[in-house]
Amino acid sequence: MVGRNNFPKLHNAAWPGVVGKGGEAGEPIIALDTLLELTSKAEVDGQRFDGIDLWLAEPHFSIESDKDQVKRMVDYIAGYGLKVGSFVAPIWAGAGGGSAMGSAEDRKRFVSQVRKAAAIGEQMRALGIRPTGGIRIDSSSSVADWNKNPQGNTRLIAETFREAGRAAQDHGEFLVAEGEICWGGMQSWRRNVELLEAVGMPGVVGYQADMAHSMLFTLGHNAEQDRLLPEGYDWEDRSVLDGAYRRVAAALRPWTYDFHVAQNDGTVFGSGDHEKTGRHVQVNDANGKLDIPRHAGYWLRDEDDRLTRKMRHIAWDGCMFPNEVMTRQQTWNDVLGAMIKVREAHGWRE
Repeated sequence: MVGRNNFPKLHNAAWPGVVGKGGEAGEPIIALDTLLELTSKAEVDGQRFDGIDLWLAEPHFSIESDKDQVKRMVDYIAGYGLKVGSFVAPIWAGAGGGSAMGSAEDRKRFVSQVRKAAAIGEQMRALGIRPTGGIRIDSSSSVADWNKNPQGNTRLIAETFREAGRAAQDHGEFLVAEGEICWGGMQSWRRNVELLEAVGMPGVVGYQADMAHSMLFTLGHNAEQDRLLPEGYDWEDRSVLDGAYRRVAAALRPWTYDFHVAQNDGTVFGSGDHEKTGRHVQVNDANGKLDIPRHAGYWLRDEDDRLTRKMRHIAWDGCMFPNEVMTRQQTWNDVLGAMIKVREAHGWRE
C-alpha cells in the first residue's frame, strides 16, 4: 500500500551504531555496512526508507576523506538505493574538534571540523545523492563547565557557532545545533533559544529537534529553573505533558531546520563515553511517554496547525539501544512504520 504523501523523505540515522558503543565497557560499534543493509531491507506495506543520515567519523566515514573517497562512498550508498541526508560533524575534542567555549585552539579545531563536513556535503550535493540535510553540532562542553560562567560561556559558544556558520555557508550548507540536557549552554529549551538568538544567523545556524531529547526539557534536568512539568509529575494526565511540550516546541520551532522522530520513557541514561542524557527507547516501548505521530505535529505544524514544510526529510534517532535490538530487522520495520504514520499525518505530496 502506497501512502498519499511522499514528503518529508524518511531517513534512518547511522550514528546509533557508534554513540555509546566501543570502549572497555561498551558493546562493539556497529559497522556502517550493517546499518545500510538493515535500512535498505526495512519495508512496511511496500514502503521503504528513502535515505540515511551519516556519522562523519571513523569507523563509519572519515571526515578527512578526499574527493575520491567521497565519490566511492556516494557510489556505495547509492548501491543500496538510498540518498544521504544530514551529517553529524565530529566537533568533540576526542574526535579532532574542541569545546565551543574553550581556548582559541579548541574553537579553531571545532570550526575546522565543520568546514570539512561542509565541503563533503557540498560535493555530495553536486553528485546528486544529497538533496537535503544540514550538519549537526553541539557545544562540545559540559553543563558543569558552562555553569562556571554562564554569560561568558554562552557568548563564546555563540561566537564559535557564528564562525562555524560562516564556514558552512561558504559551501552552501547550514548547521543544526542539537539541544540535549548534557550540553553546556544547550541544556534547556530557554538556553537553546538564548544561544541561537545570540548567534543571530537564522537560516544558517538553527536547531535540530529530537523528539526525545527535547521532551526532557519539560522536566528541567540540569536546568531546574526552566522546568515546565510539576515536581513529581506522574504522567497520568497527559494533557499536562502536552501543554508543556507544546511550549517547548513553540519556542524552538522557528529555529528548527532538522527533525528526529524518537521515543522517550522520561528517564535519563548514558553509556560508553556519552554523558548522561535523555533515554531513547524503542518505538513500541510500553513506557514511552510520547504519542509519536501527534507530538511530531508540534514540530511539523505551526501554531495554527498548518504544515510548515520546512523539513524535506526526517530521521529516526535511537541511540544507545543494545546491539541485539539494533541488528534485528524487525526493529527497523517498526521504526519505519512509525515514521510512515508521521508522514501521513504531517506530510505532503510533490
